[in-house]
Amino acid sequence: MQHKYLPEVHVRFLERFPDVAEAHGELARIVRERNSFDDRTDRLIKLAVAVGSEAEGAVRSNVRKALQHGATVEDVQAVALAAITTCGFPTAIAALGWIESVVLAPSDA
Repeated sequence: MQHKYLPEVHVRFLERFPDVAEAHGELARIVRERNSFDDRTDRLIKLAVAVGSEAEGAVRSNVRKALQHGATVEDVQAVALAAITTCGFPTAIAALGWIESVVLAPSDA
């Protein structure tokens, strides 16, 4: 399923390496099944890891997915704010900007 928000580099990856993408998806499924977290909590944890890694694409993706699984805008902002004392102010501010860009994006994306 194609989404307008997928970066072109990711789309090319899916097209060029479908077997690797499928294996990656299977690994993600297995890891997700092993944890005891509900989907909302799982996505907020993944968002926190992405924020700490300063992984813009992963932050944006996990914000979208967290919101789809019942997290609020305040929840995802709280994750970024929590990063201030752990990861540093610049990391948290960057994450807040990425979160805002997702929240303010047109809903048809």
